[in-house]
Amino acid sequence: MGQTLTEKILEGHLVEGELETGEEIGIEIDQVLTQDTTGTFVWLQFEALGLDQVQTEVAAQYCDHQTYQFDFKNTDDHRFLRSAAGTFGAHFSRPGNGICHNVHKENFAAPGKTMLGSDSHTPTPGGLGELAIGSGGLDVAVAMGGGPYYIEMPEVVNVRLEGELPAWSSAKDVILEMLRRLSVKGGVGKIFEYTGPGVETLTVPERTTITNMGTELGATTSIFPTDEHTRDYLARQGREDEFEALSPDEDADYDDEIVVDLSEVEPLVATPSMPDNVVPVREVAGEEVEQVIIGSCTNGGYEDILPSAKMLEGREINKKTEMIVAPGSKQASEILAREGWTAELMAAGVNFSEATCGACIGIGHVPASDSVSVRTFNRNFEGRSGIEDDSVFLASPEVATAAAITGELVDPRDLAEELGDLDAPGMELPDQYDGSKADLIEPDEAVDDGLVKGPNIGDVPLKDPLGDELAGPALLRMEDNITTDHIIPATQDILMYRSNIPKLSEFTLSRVDDTFAQRALESDGGFLVAGENYGQGSSREHAALCPMYLGIEGVLAQSFARIHKANLFNFGLIPLTIDEADYERIEQGDDIEIVDDVAAAVDAGREAFTVRVNDDWELTAHLDASERERRILSAGGKLSLTKRQYDEGGAAPADD
Repeated sequence: MGQTLTEKILEGHLVEGELETGEEIGIEIDQVLTQDTTGTFVWLQFEALGLDQVQTEVAAQYCDHQTYQFDFKNTDDHRFLRSAAGTFGAHFSRPGNGICHNVHKENFAAPGKTMLGSDSHTPTPGGLGELAIGSGGLDVAVAMGGGPYYIEMPEVVNVRLEGELPAWSSAKDVILEMLRRLSVKGGVGKIFEYTGPGVETLTVPERTTITNMGTELGATTSIFPTDEHTRDYLARQGREDEFEALSPDEDADYDDEIVVDLSEVEPLVATPSMPDNVVPVREVAGEEVEQVIIGSCTNGGYEDILPSAKMLEGREINKKTEMIVAPGSKQASEILAREGWTAELMAAGVNFSEATCGACIGIGHVPASDSVSVRTFNRNFEGRSGIEDDSVFLASPEVATAAAITGELVDPRDLAEELGDLDAPGMELPDQYDGSKADLIEPDEAVDDGLVKGPNIGDVPLKDPLGDELAGPALLRMEDNITTDHIIPATQDILMYRSNIPKLSEFTLSRVDDTFAQRALESDGGFLVAGENYGQGSSREHAALCPMYLGIEGVLAQSFARIHKANLFNFGLIPLTIDEADYERIEQGDDIEIVDDVAAAVDAGREAFTVRVNDDWELTAHLDASERERRILSAGGKLSLTKRQYDEGGAAPADD
């Protein structure tokens, strides 16, 4: 039986385990990336491990989330990150140079490589045939030190593309169609591998839009084979020598198959407030729109902004609608400017933002109260835009621009018919991606030879080893689909403390219950209780680190998002799954006690644990953990365990 493309890449990087679904494997990592909201702790943890030099082929530090530098805390973090990159041997992308995924795609992503990134949208380069996985920052720090990355071997799902996209439909509509079919939980434990004749009809930027937003499916990653489109894209970036032809075997055996006929894909939107609330645009046509934003790491490239510029050529946006372009990289901005499209957009009434994640996480361009915002972003979780009870729709650049022209949601096919002179812009790549590299500092150009830490940059807190007794109140009971944005909000007034855990922890779960942090501090331990898919969304490890700092011992949930579950292990919090009936019985404030000798049971490999509630009734909770994860949990977290192993072994941390 032949191999999938995923299996071929994994086999070439395998250092431990077997490529059998559900079995834990360890893989060698070629490239790592991190960004400014997660990067400070990546480097602080790298320093705490006693390491002095990056071991991966490529390591890149990007400053893309809080580029506006609202006060010295942001700027100090960026200075620290520059100094860390220079000290330890990583590339440094200055604030304003662009979003990590876009800049990495332009400069480093390559077929057949493995990458680990401390950002959930790390899978973006899958459109170039790179196997890229998002993780917590501590996993990235260990990988940078030469250690393997461990993960349960996912199912590999064949997404067979047939046909060709019709006019006015886009790659964004393809991934929205996937979300409509599968939901935000449909990709958990899976890698989506795109195949079929439809693949050759999509350019690399279209493919990376799909792999980027595959994260919203809960997928481990997504990947495309390589072909002449891949070679062409790399050639336009001046990197044709990095091309490698990669494809699955004709008789590859997949765990499942999904067929998408591109010719049947129509313009879609994700309605508030979840990326899988997807409907055809025509179903919500007429919804008044006050704000439109083109950009983000999903649709912020030259190829995404150009269609908008073509649609607006000779036109103006509606008087009641504000429109912003937030490029994914400075390269995109520079090429558009050289070609005159920036002036065309400005003449239409469009404002330009710095190349940043900003608005996507609620930093800048916050919509007005009781208004609709249409964005080409990847997430529309409630409150993520920076205002509670927001109303954010996700759409393609074509759909978003049509809304800016009319001031309301409209299918661009209908708008074109109404106007008579509006042609479908199509997909067009520049002759050369010839933007300046001035804001990308290579390791041998480093301007710092030591770490520079401002007063807001603290130490990495550690948890004590797992105890025999775990007991405390159910401090907070939550519903399904609690995101890491709920746990640690990403707004600028909060994330400026990302390097100061005592201060940042004050905001833990404030969007669910603003009394939680104080109650947790006053409690001698305690638990969180949640429904399904707890911890979906961003990879930020602060969502595990801050609860740990506040004394939380563990989480009882019906199910966990992959990255967040790994982060809970990494910081010594026990993730226990419970069934729906028991979840419904537990009330906030109930006394929770894990009856078993917990440390001994974890070490012994026990999966079922007896949990006593209020000395009144009992339930059975389950710990799904590998032997390695149990060692991490017992040690009080991955940093303590890995540092001890590194000190004892004198070699790169192997995490085992």
